Amino acid sequence: MRPVRTADGKRYLLVKRSADASLVYDPSTGDETYVGTDRLEPIDDVTGLETAAEAIPGPVRRLLGSVHDERTLGLLVELTDRGPLGVRTLIEETSYCESDLAGTLGSLTAAGLIVEVEVDSERGYAATEETKTTISTLRRSATE
Repeated sequence: MRPVRTADGKRYLLVKRSADASLVYDPSTGDETYVGTDRLEPIDDVTGLETAAEAIPGPVRRLLGSVHDERTLGLLVELTDRGPLGVRTLIEETSYCESDLAGTLGSLTAAGLIVEVEVDSERGYAATEETKTTISTLRRSATE
């Protein structure tokens, strides 16, 4: 599917094109509709899959793109539920060795999912408000 947009910036995926009207798919709603072909403009700098991914809220996409295993997800959940937590506490209470923990914390910080803070006069980490909201959203959707 090829990404296209209308003059107002709305993005669609092109399903079928004809001279007068084209069938397009709206990834944010899952709906298909016909739009005048002359009202559509191809998008060359985005793939169809990237356009489809836009159906998922940005904070959820950011978390999914940054968390590559359950251990990292668990670390985010712990920081959300119990944080902020000091580095010593994280080393003592998780299965991470010091170097793996440092790498994971660095990656999560770079992704904007956690921030460095001071905990009991030592370095620690806390989940960002956006991360807390995203974890809450994922929990709610898991129980629905």
